[in-house]
Amino acid sequence: MDALFSIALPRQAYTVAVVRDILDTLLVRGGLCRGCVDDILLAVSEACANAVDHGDPAHEYTVETDLGSRWCDVRVSHVGKAAPDRSFSERFTGDRPSFPGFESISGRGILLMRYLMDEVAFEIEPRTTVLLRKRRTACDRPLEEPRSTRATKYALL
Repeated sequence: MDALFSIALPRQAYTVAVVRDILDTLLVRGGLCRGCVDDILLAVSEACANAVDHGDPAHEYTVETDLGSRWCDVRVSHVGKAAPDRSFSERFTGDRPSFPGFESISGRGILLMRYLMDEVAFEIEPRTTVLLRKRRTACDRPLEEPRSTRATKYALL
């Protein structure tokens, strides 16, 4: 069984905590261990904070979660512009991420996402999107098989 979840939120700082609370409940009930849930929540918080801070001119951002039997995928996206700096996208995709300087006030969130998640990807078109992927491990309970084969879907708009 897959559990699908999608929520659209205004680009305001308080919504990062809302996403964390909702996603925490979904992931725990979906059988993920506390350590994996905490890793996902921190990485998603960073991605959401980036959408809130840098998602101009978008008025909202979207968080979509697909909790399957082997993976947990979370996509944070908005229709705002991505940072024009080429090194920005390379921090998501490069083999050797660039570290921000000691005096830098930003840039650490991407490193956290890459450290905490098994896969991190960045797309610019058609929406600016961060894909965060965590492998389900032996410490996680398997999702229970439903009586039907239809996926469970949740949506808050």
